[in-house]
Amino acid sequence: MWSGQPHPDEGRPPPLEAVPVSWKSQSRREPPGALVGTSAGEGAHGEEGPAAAQLDVSRLRSSSMEIREKGSEFLKEELHKAQKELKLKDEECERLSRVREQLERELEELTASLFEEAHKMVREANTKQAASEKQLKEARGKIDMLQAEVTALKTLVITSTPASPNRELHPQLLSPTKAGARKGHLRHKSTSSALCPIACPAAGHILTPDKDGKEADTTLFAEFQAWRESPTLDKDSPFLGRVYREDVGPCLDFTAQELSALVRAAVEDNTLTIEPVASHTPPTGKAAAAAGYGSTNTCALSGLARACRHRIRLGDSESHYYISPSSRARITAVCNFFTYIRYIQQGLVRQDAEPMFWEVTRLRKEMSLAKLGFFPQEA
Repeated sequence: MWSGQPHPDEGRPPPLEAVPVSWKSQSRREPPGALVGTSAGEGAHGEEGPAAAQLDVSRLRSSSMEIREKGSEFLKEELHKAQKELKLKDEECERLSRVREQLERELEELTASLFEEAHKMVREANTKQAASEKQLKEARGKIDMLQAEVTALKTLVITSTPASPNRELHPQLLSPTKAGARKGHLRHKSTSSALCPIACPAAGHILTPDKDGKEADTTLFAEFQAWRESPTLDKDSPFLGRVYREDVGPCLDFTAQELSALVRAAVEDNTLTIEPVASHTPPTGKAAAAAGYGSTNTCALSGLARACRHRIRLGDSESHYYISPSSRARITAVCNFFTYIRYIQQGLVRQDAEPMFWEVTRLRKEMSLAKLGFFPQEA
């Protein structure tokens, strides 16, 4: 209350006291009138109380606004930093994603190339293995054929050595009695027909009776002579036509007609292979039938139940057919004949017409015997 006496601090604002309560809580809990009332009640100075309270409130409001602005600026800066960091992390994630995709593509390409290379190596290995097996089979077949040809050549080629001279090729080695008799036969053609030579009307060649009692047929010899002038494997020639009709055809006439025709064509083309089967065990059952092997207990040509120790292969075919010893003997006899005929055609036989004719006749005899069922046991 006003006392009527002047105050020593009159005209000066009272000092502000620090208030520990924030302006937000104070403004929330007490209205401005209450704060002014409290300041006026506590101060000992009368009329200056309300002005000081308003100034205090204004200062508090200005400081709170500054704090709010600073807080806002700080939060904006933090947000900006966080956005920058997120952007950098997004770029890093994108870069790592591209690197991962590139690595995955390279890995897939590498895996594909490795698989392709592995498959290529496997295919090449299988191809080489198949080629090696085929060459091995062909080599075995050629070995058997060469052995047969060597055996045939040993019996075909007439040799003469000092230890065992061939008296047919060297007439000077004959005894005087035989030489004189031979000369007498040449001079006197009116002697007995059993001892006189036979003249071939077609070629003019003189056929001498063999000491074993063999005598060549003039018609057959004439056909052979005509064929020998220009040897060929054409069936239309009289000589080969007769051999096909009388020997080759019957010898290769088996129960299985279709397979017989294939065997005959392979023999003519020199593409038939005979292989022994004792060295390995062939497949049996359905697998053997599917592979074209047949049965080792049934001959594929005759259809008879026989122990088949050999098999034939026609040309480059992978199929094999098991044959009995009798069928093999018949095929071998025909092959021996064609081998000798080819030797004559190629000019490998250096003999006169008569020894060549007798060798052909012997081979025809073997075909006839094989057809009749006579064959060596080792066949």
